[in-house]
Amino acid sequence: MEFDQTITWRGIEERLARTTNPRHRKMLQTVIDHARAETNADVEGLMATLGDDPQYHFWSNGRDWGPKGRDGVRAFYEGFVASGAGFFESFKPRIVVDDDTVVTECVIRGLVPGAIARERGHAVPDVNGHYIVTARTAIFWPFDEAGVLVGEDSYGSSDVSEFEQVAEEDLPPAYVAMLEAVGLAGVR
Repeated sequence: MEFDQTITWRGIEERLARTTNPRHRKMLQTVIDHARAETNADVEGLMATLGDDPQYHFWSNGRDWGPKGRDGVRAFYEGFVASGAGFFESFKPRIVVDDDTVVTECVIRGLVPGAIARERGHAVPDVNGHYIVTARTAIFWPFDEAGVLVGEDSYGSSDVSEFEQVAEEDLPPAYVAMLEAVGLAGVR
């Protein structure tokens, strides 16, 4: 089984390479840094990409469940990392940037413990297993006048009937290492 987490920021790097506007370049680099920190389970790195009072809006099923403020966003990322949900690749077929916002359309493929798959609404047969789950999102990355990232506005959709169980012997070594690093080694 192959996962390439660099897909998560590679498309943004390609967009950065052909962007000449200095403000747009700074904004794209911030999103790249954020994506790298997220796939590396680096909460401090994630927080370093954000302004003083980040506001996250995660829209699904008609409601916003995103964290608000530095403490709320930090707690969200700490929980995300600790849950084992941080092993994913996010292909971005479309990236748009203007003076205020970077927009990324994403096809996210994640490998997650069964408990996380169930929490996301998937009717997985074995909560002790590991599953590939997918989602589509559009993320609006808003920046203030100084070029500081002030949050995320995410609109997502998942087909909760779509998942694939991965046999323990087929788990990528990097996924296993991530589970061990966050204290979920017994999940295997």
